[in-house]
Amino acid sequence: MTERLDIGSAAPDFTLLDQDGDRVSLADLRGRKTVLYFYPAAMTPGCTTQACDFRDSISSLEGAGYRVVGISRDEPSKLRAFRERDGLAFTLLSDPDHAVHAAYGAWGEKMNYGKVVEGVIRSTFVLDEEGTITLAQYNVKATGHVTRLRKQLGIDA
Repeated sequence: MTERLDIGSAAPDFTLLDQDGDRVSLADLRGRKTVLYFYPAAMTPGCTTQACDFRDSISSLEGAGYRVVGISRDEPSKLRAFRERDGLAFTLLSDPDHAVHAAYGAWGEKMNYGKVVEGVIRSTFVLDEEGTITLAQYNVKATGHVTRLRKQLGIDA
């Protein structure tokens, strides 16, 4: 089992490529609160639902001072196609070797159709302006997650 992060922990450092092939590091995210979410695969039904929920909530999240960043194992070209297809106005990062997933505890054993498999654990982290974790959620559901997150963050739904 991958170690999970706790509230108050420093977010693990990373540098990954975004949907345009540009490098984005944790240091680039400092100075603004960030919702960092890990999802299994672009353009799949559950991940599309979750991404579109973030898309539909982006104005209220940004209005409350949060940026949204999604991370998956997909290559930048697939992330770009996903972003364009669904009108996603936030950054998507590529972690093909799942090293960043593992550092955040978003990779490990999980149940999938009654079987134990190793893979992406759908997870969401909220980071403060200094990169400290203020909320860590593991095994979140794609449907309804963004609404619950907004309520937890005190953002009117």
